[in-house]
Amino acid sequence: MDRQELERVLRETFDDAGAAAVVARQAGDMADGGQFDADFGGELTVETVVENLRDAPAEYSLAERWNWWLGALDISHGGYTRFSVRPDVDTQS
Repeated sequence: MDRQELERVLRETFDDAGAAAVVARQAGDMADGGQFDADFGGELTVETVVENLRDAPAEYSLAERWNWWLGALDISHGGYTRFSVRPDVDTQS
């Protein structure tokens, strides 16, 4: 997982620079952990992340989209909530 590429694509796609950095960091940590690879038989890619975040409700912020997707992963496979983005942390800095 190329964290810098993911951050760039998230900024461009969702227009949220602060959250893009946080989500890219969490996605990189998730990729490094190997659980996604084991659960889905393939590595986590920039395209996979962006595609799944686009499926979230349109009114959701980037952080909410990320947590929405992780919630679905956690329900189906377990162990993904540790990669959530805390909603009470200001990502606009």
